[in-house]
Amino acid sequence: MLLPWAASLLLLASSFGLAAAQDDTVEPEVKSIPPYLDSDMQSRWFDFGGDTVVRTDKYIRLTPDKGSRSGWIFSRVPLTATNWEIEFEFKIHGQGNLYGDGMALWLTKQRATQGPVFGSTDNFEGLAVFFDTYKNNRPGVVFPYVMAMLGDGQTSYDKSTDGKGQELAGCSARGLRNAAIPTKARLTYFAEKSLSLQLQYKSETEWTDCFTLSDVKIPPVAYLGFSAETGELADNHDVISLKTKNLYSPSGAGGVAGSKDRGRAAGRAQKLKASKARKDGEGGSWGWFLLKFFFFGALLAGAYVGFTAYRAQRARSRF
Repeated sequence: MLLPWAASLLLLASSFGLAAAQDDTVEPEVKSIPPYLDSDMQSRWFDFGGDTVVRTDKYIRLTPDKGSRSGWIFSRVPLTATNWEIEFEFKIHGQGNLYGDGMALWLTKQRATQGPVFGSTDNFEGLAVFFDTYKNNRPGVVFPYVMAMLGDGQTSYDKSTDGKGQELAGCSARGLRNAAIPTKARLTYFAEKSLSLQLQYKSETEWTDCFTLSDVKIPPVAYLGFSAETGELADNHDVISLKTKNLYSPSGAGGVAGSKDRGRAAGRAQKLKASKARKDGEGGSWGWFLLKFFFFGALLAGAYVGFTAYRAQRARSRF
Protein backbone atom coordinates (compact mmCIF):
# COMPACT_ATOMS: atom_id res chain seq x y z
CA MET A 1 0.00 0.00 0.00
CA LEU A 2 1.36 3.39 -0.97
CA LEU A 3 1.92 5.76 1.92
CA PRO A 4 -0.56 8.62 1.41
CA TRP A 5 2.13 11.20 2.13
CA ALA A 6 4.14 9.66 -0.70
CA ALA A 7 1.29 10.18 -3.14
CA SER A 8 1.15 13.77 -1.98
CA LEU A 9 4.85 14.30 -2.59
CA LEU A 10 4.77 12.53 -5.95
CA LEU A 11 1.93 14.80 -6.98
CA LEU A 12 4.04 17.85 -6.28
CA ALA A 13 7.19 16.37 -7.76
CA SER A 14 5.78 15.14 -11.05
CA SER A 15 2.57 16.91 -11.98
CA PHE A 16 4.09 20.24 -12.98
CA GLY A 17 5.54 18.72 -16.16
CA LEU A 18 2.13 17.35 -17.07
CA ALA A 19 0.52 20.69 -16.32
CA ALA A 20 2.74 22.60 -18.72
CA ALA A 21 0.36 21.70 -21.54
CA GLN A 22 -2.76 22.55 -19.56
CA ASP A 23 -4.46 25.83 -18.75
CA ASP A 24 -6.54 26.98 -15.79
CA THR A 25 -5.96 23.74 -13.89
CA VAL A 26 -5.81 22.99 -10.20
CA GLU A 27 -4.52 19.58 -9.23
CA PRO A 28 -6.98 17.63 -7.03
CA GLU A 29 -6.23 17.38 -3.34
CA VAL A 30 -4.33 14.40 -1.98
CA LYS A 31 -4.86 13.74 1.69
CA SER A 32 -2.83 11.62 4.07
CA ILE A 33 -4.68 9.68 6.71
CA PRO A 34 -3.56 6.85 9.00
CA PRO A 35 -1.85 4.48 8.61
CA TYR A 36 1.38 6.32 7.86
CA LEU A 37 3.45 3.24 7.00
CA ASP A 38 3.35 0.54 4.36
CA SER A 39 2.03 -2.92 5.10
CA ASP A 40 5.53 -4.06 6.10
CA MET A 41 5.72 -1.24 8.68
CA GLN A 42 8.22 0.68 6.59
CA SER A 43 8.02 3.83 4.48
CA ARG A 44 9.45 3.71 0.98
CA TRP A 45 8.94 7.46 0.50
CA PHE A 46 9.92 9.00 3.83
CA ASP A 47 12.87 8.69 6.17
CA PHE A 48 12.51 9.38 9.84
CA GLY A 49 14.93 9.33 12.71
CA GLY A 50 15.97 10.60 16.11
CA ASP A 51 13.22 10.10 18.68
CA THR A 52 10.40 10.05 16.11
CA VAL A 53 7.74 7.44 16.82
CA VAL A 54 5.04 6.48 14.29
CA ARG A 55 1.67 5.39 15.63
CA THR A 56 0.01 4.07 12.50
CA ASP A 57 -3.47 4.69 13.89
CA LYS A 58 -2.93 8.17 15.38
CA TYR A 59 0.10 10.33 14.59
CA ILE A 60 3.76 10.80 13.81
CA ARG A 61 5.27 11.94 17.12
CA LEU A 62 8.47 13.87 16.51
CA THR A 63 9.23 14.18 20.22
CA PRO A 64 7.57 12.87 23.36
CA ASP A 65 6.87 15.05 26.39
CA LYS A 66 10.34 14.38 27.75
CA GLY A 67 13.47 16.50 27.99
CA SER A 68 16.39 16.56 25.57
CA ARG A 69 14.66 14.77 22.71
CA SER A 70 14.58 15.51 18.98
CA GLY A 71 13.14 13.83 15.92
CA TRP A 72 12.53 14.37 12.23
CA ILE A 73 10.82 13.02 9.12
CA PHE A 74 11.87 13.96 5.57
CA SER A 75 10.71 13.02 2.11
CA ARG A 76 12.97 10.95 -0.09
CA VAL A 77 11.42 12.52 -3.18
CA PRO A 78 12.22 16.21 -3.75
CA LEU A 79 9.49 18.73 -4.35
CA THR A 80 9.95 20.25 -7.81
CA ALA A 81 6.57 21.90 -8.45
CA THR A 82 6.58 25.61 -9.21
CA ASN A 83 3.39 26.74 -7.45
CA TRP A 84 1.98 24.76 -4.55
CA GLU A 85 -0.04 24.67 -1.36
CA ILE A 86 0.82 22.58 1.70
CA GLU A 87 -1.71 22.12 4.48
CA PHE A 88 -1.00 19.99 7.52
CA GLU A 89 -2.59 19.22 10.84
CA PHE A 90 -0.35 19.10 13.88
CA LYS A 91 -0.58 19.13 17.65
CA ILE A 92 1.75 20.63 20.24
CA HIS A 93 0.67 19.58 23.71
CA GLY A 94 1.88 18.48 27.10
CA GLN A 95 1.20 18.31 30.82
CA GLY A 96 3.21 21.16 32.30
CA ASN A 97 2.79 24.92 32.38
CA LEU A 98 6.44 25.28 31.32
CA TYR A 99 7.19 23.78 27.94
CA GLY A 100 9.40 23.89 24.86
CA ASP A 101 11.02 24.06 22.49
CA GLY A 102 8.98 23.73 19.30
CA MET A 103 8.78 22.22 15.83
CA ALA A 104 9.53 23.18 12.23
CA LEU A 105 8.41 22.67 8.65
CA TRP A 106 11.28 22.44 6.15
CA LEU A 107 11.59 22.93 2.38
CA THR A 108 15.34 22.69 1.95
CA LYS A 109 18.11 21.17 -0.14
CA GLN A 110 19.35 19.36 2.96
CA ARG A 111 17.37 16.43 4.29
CA ALA A 112 17.32 13.79 7.01
CA THR A 113 20.06 15.36 9.12
CA GLN A 114 19.60 15.77 12.85
CA GLY A 115 20.82 19.06 14.25
CA PRO A 116 20.41 21.93 16.72
CA VAL A 117 17.63 23.89 14.97
CA PHE A 118 14.35 22.41 16.19
CA GLY A 119 15.83 18.98 15.67
CA SER A 120 17.29 19.53 12.21
CA THR A 121 20.48 20.90 10.67
CA ASP A 122 21.74 24.49 10.84
CA ASN A 123 23.13 26.49 7.91
CA PHE A 124 20.38 25.13 5.70
CA GLU A 125 19.46 26.33 2.21
CA GLY A 126 15.78 26.87 1.64
CA LEU A 127 12.72 27.72 3.70
CA ALA A 128 11.96 26.87 7.31
CA VAL A 129 8.84 27.74 9.29
CA PHE A 130 9.40 27.53 13.05
CA PHE A 131 6.61 26.96 15.56
CA ASP A 132 8.53 28.24 18.58
CA THR A 133 6.88 27.70 21.98
CA TYR A 134 9.67 28.80 24.33
CA LYS A 135 10.89 32.39 24.58
CA ASN A 136 14.65 32.76 25.01
CA ASN A 137 15.14 36.47 24.36
CA ARG A 138 12.48 38.24 22.28
CA PRO A 139 11.17 41.18 24.38
CA GLY A 140 7.73 42.39 23.34
CA VAL A 141 6.87 39.20 21.43
CA VAL A 142 4.09 36.88 22.57
CA PHE A 143 4.82 33.14 22.36
CA PRO A 144 4.11 30.70 20.80
CA TYR A 145 5.63 32.52 17.86
CA VAL A 146 5.53 31.30 14.25
CA MET A 147 8.44 32.50 12.14
CA ALA A 148 9.78 31.94 8.63
CA MET A 149 13.47 31.95 7.77
CA LEU A 150 15.01 31.76 4.31
CA GLY A 151 18.40 30.11 4.64
CA ASP A 152 21.26 30.73 2.22
CA GLY A 153 23.40 27.78 3.30
CA GLN A 154 25.76 29.97 5.35
CA THR A 155 23.62 31.89 7.86
CA SER A 156 23.09 30.24 11.24
CA TYR A 157 19.89 30.35 13.24
CA ASP A 158 20.50 32.24 16.48
CA LYS A 159 18.64 30.30 19.15
CA SER A 160 19.63 32.74 21.92
CA THR A 161 17.47 35.47 20.32
CA ASP A 162 14.83 33.13 18.91
CA GLY A 163 16.03 33.91 15.39
CA LYS A 164 15.23 37.61 15.57
CA GLY A 165 18.02 38.56 13.17
CA GLN A 166 17.11 35.83 10.69
CA GLU A 167 13.36 36.37 10.63
CA LEU A 168 11.76 36.71 7.21
CA ALA A 169 8.26 37.16 8.64
CA GLY A 170 6.25 35.89 11.58
CA CYS A 171 3.31 36.23 13.92
CA SER A 172 2.31 35.49 17.50
CA ALA A 173 -0.09 32.60 17.97
CA ARG A 174 -1.25 32.58 21.58
CA GLY A 175 -3.40 29.49 22.09
CA LEU A 176 -1.64 27.35 19.48
CA ARG A 177 -0.34 24.96 22.13
CA ASN A 178 -2.91 22.71 23.82
CA ALA A 179 -5.60 24.14 21.55
CA ALA A 180 -9.13 22.84 22.01
CA ILE A 181 -9.49 22.23 18.25
CA PRO A 182 -7.29 20.52 15.63
CA THR A 183 -4.50 22.98 14.79
CA LYS A 184 -3.55 23.42 11.15
CA ALA A 185 -1.18 25.43 8.98
CA ARG A 186 -1.54 26.28 5.27
CA LEU A 187 1.51 27.43 3.31
CA THR A 188 0.97 28.73 -0.24
CA TYR A 189 3.73 29.59 -2.71
CA PHE A 190 3.80 31.06 -6.21
CA ALA A 191 7.34 30.87 -7.56
CA GLU A 192 9.34 34.05 -7.02
CA LYS A 193 6.09 35.96 -6.49
CA SER A 194 4.42 35.29 -3.15
CA LEU A 195 4.54 33.21 0.00
CA SER A 196 1.75 33.19 2.56
CA LEU A 197 0.97 31.32 5.76
CA GLN A 198 -2.38 30.85 7.45
CA LEU A 199 -3.05 29.19 10.80
CA GLN A 200 -6.11 27.55 12.29
CA TYR A 201 -6.12 27.35 16.08
CA LYS A 202 -8.94 29.60 17.31
CA SER A 203 -11.91 27.76 15.80
CA GLU A 204 -12.38 25.06 13.17
CA THR A 205 -13.88 27.52 10.70
CA GLU A 206 -11.43 30.38 11.19
CA TRP A 207 -8.13 30.77 9.36
CA THR A 208 -5.83 33.46 10.72
CA ASP A 209 -3.38 35.19 8.38
CA CYS A 210 0.14 34.96 9.75
CA PHE A 211 2.09 36.61 6.95
CA THR A 212 2.15 37.28 3.21
CA LEU A 213 5.39 38.08 1.38
CA SER A 214 6.31 38.99 -2.18
CA ASP A 215 9.46 38.30 -4.21
CA VAL A 216 10.32 35.11 -2.33
CA LYS A 217 12.52 32.51 -4.01
CA ILE A 218 12.64 28.97 -2.67
CA PRO A 219 15.10 26.47 -4.20
CA PRO A 220 13.43 24.83 -7.23
CA VAL A 221 14.28 21.39 -5.84
CA ALA A 222 13.68 20.97 -2.11
CA TYR A 223 12.79 18.22 0.35
CA LEU A 224 9.74 18.47 2.54
CA GLY A 225 10.27 17.65 6.18
CA PHE A 226 9.19 18.17 9.77
CA SER A 227 11.28 18.17 12.92
CA ALA A 228 11.01 19.07 16.61
CA GLU A 229 13.09 19.22 19.76
CA THR A 230 12.80 19.58 23.51
CA GLY A 231 15.37 20.85 26.02
CA GLU A 232 15.05 21.13 29.77
CA LEU A 233 11.37 21.74 29.06
CA ALA A 234 9.33 19.43 26.88
CA ASP A 235 6.16 18.84 24.85
CA ASN A 236 4.65 16.29 22.52
CA HIS A 237 5.08 17.43 18.91
CA ASP A 238 2.77 15.47 16.61
CA VAL A 239 2.09 15.60 12.87
CA ILE A 240 -1.42 14.27 12.19
CA SER A 241 -2.01 14.67 8.47
CA LEU A 242 -0.70 16.29 5.31
CA LYS A 243 -2.55 17.62 2.27
CA THR A 244 -0.95 19.21 -0.80
CA LYS A 245 -1.99 20.89 -4.04
CA ASN A 246 0.02 21.74 -7.11
CA LEU A 247 -1.32 25.10 -8.31
CA TYR A 248 -1.25 26.18 -11.95
CA SER A 249 -2.23 29.16 -14.06
CA PRO A 250 -1.94 32.14 -11.66
CA SER A 251 0.97 34.25 -12.84
CA GLY A 252 0.52 37.49 -10.91
CA ALA A 253 1.82 38.28 -7.43
CA GLY A 254 -0.14 36.76 -4.62
CA GLY A 255 -1.67 34.18 -6.91
CA VAL A 256 -3.69 36.68 -8.90
CA ALA A 257 -4.15 35.55 -12.49
CA GLY A 258 -2.09 37.37 -15.08
CA SER A 259 -3.51 39.33 -17.98
CA LYS A 260 -3.52 36.29 -20.25
CA ASP A 261 -5.55 34.28 -17.77
CA ARG A 262 -7.83 37.21 -17.05
CA GLY A 263 -8.34 37.53 -20.81
CA ARG A 264 -9.30 33.88 -21.05
CA ALA A 265 -11.68 34.24 -18.13
CA ALA A 266 -13.22 37.38 -19.62
CA GLY A 267 -13.56 35.65 -22.99
CA ARG A 268 -15.30 32.68 -21.42
CA ALA A 269 -17.60 35.00 -19.46
CA GLN A 270 -18.43 36.94 -22.64
CA LYS A 271 -19.17 33.72 -24.53
CA LEU A 272 -21.37 32.50 -21.71
CA LYS A 273 -23.20 35.81 -21.60
CA ALA A 274 -23.71 35.81 -25.38
CA SER A 275 -24.93 32.22 -25.30
CA LYS A 276 -27.40 33.05 -22.55
CA ALA A 277 -28.60 36.12 -24.41
CA ARG A 278 -28.99 34.06 -27.58
CA LYS A 279 -30.99 31.43 -25.73
CA ASP A 280 -33.11 34.10 -24.08
CA GLY A 281 -33.63 35.72 -27.48
CA GLU A 282 -34.59 32.41 -29.02
CA GLY A 283 -36.99 31.75 -26.18
CA GLY A 284 -38.49 35.24 -26.57
CA SER A 285 -38.84 34.86 -30.37
CA TRP A 286 -40.62 31.54 -30.02
CA GLY A 287 -42.97 32.95 -27.41
CA TRP A 288 -43.80 35.94 -29.63
CA PHE A 289 -44.46 33.58 -32.57
CA LEU A 290 -46.93 31.56 -30.48
CA LEU A 291 -48.64 34.75 -29.36
CA LYS A 292 -49.02 35.98 -32.96
CA PHE A 293 -50.24 32.55 -34.04
CA PHE A 294 -52.88 32.64 -31.31
CA PHE A 295 -54.13 36.07 -32.31
CA PHE A 296 -54.15 35.13 -36.00
CA GLY A 297 -56.15 32.00 -35.19
CA ALA A 298 -58.58 34.03 -33.09
CA LEU A 299 -58.94 36.50 -35.95
CA LEU A 300 -59.73 33.69 -38.43
CA ALA A 301 -62.20 32.14 -36.02
CA GLY A 302 -63.92 35.50 -35.53
CA ALA A 303 -64.06 36.07 -39.27
CA TYR A 304 -65.55 32.61 -39.82
CA VAL A 305 -68.20 33.14 -37.15
CA GLY A 306 -69.03 36.55 -38.59
CA PHE A 307 -69.23 35.17 -42.14
CA THR A 308 -71.46 32.31 -41.00
CA ALA A 309 -73.79 34.71 -39.20
CA TYR A 310 -73.91 36.95 -42.28
CA ARG A 311 -74.86 34.01 -44.57
CA ALA A 312 -77.59 32.93 -42.15
CA GLN A 313 -79.03 36.44 -42.07
CA ARG A 314 -78.99 36.65 -45.89
CA ALA A 315 -80.75 33.32 -46.12
CA ARG A 316 -83.56 34.46 -43.72
CA SER A 317 -84.02 37.75 -45.55
CA ARG A 318 -84.92 35.91 -48.77
CA PHE A 319 -87.99 34.38 -47.26
